[in-house]
Amino acid sequence: MPDDAVLAFRPDSRSAIVALSHDPKLDDLALLEALHSPAFYVGAIGSRRNSDTRRARLIEYFDETEEPLRRLRGPVGIYIGSKTPAEIAVSIMAEILAVKNGITLPPSMDVASAKTAQADTPVCA
Repeated sequence: MPDDAVLAFRPDSRSAIVALSHDPKLDDLALLEALHSPAFYVGAIGSRRNSDTRRARLIEYFDETEEPLRRLRGPVGIYIGSKTPAEIAVSIMAEILAVKNGITLPPSMDVASAKTAQADTPVCA
């Protein structure tokens, strides 16, 4: 199970952990273990709605608190308009590198913020 894999991996302050399965039965427990580890980056792939649902689920069913959940990044990556798996991987790695290097990215580069702003922008005919 992924949570056992996180424990066996023994993450340290140089570790980045990203859940990619889209399956709460697999991702949630692994993310909980990762959030309580010293890993410098913990994230999960998924939509804005799935990320919000995940946070609510971790609070409701696993008694998680907001403090560790502040470390959970999701949707992961920076907004570059990625569509293909390779582009999504570049987006995720760019965010991981920014966090590793202590770079604070502007909210406009956050996937959720950028997509929300894009959805709020009227399309001209």
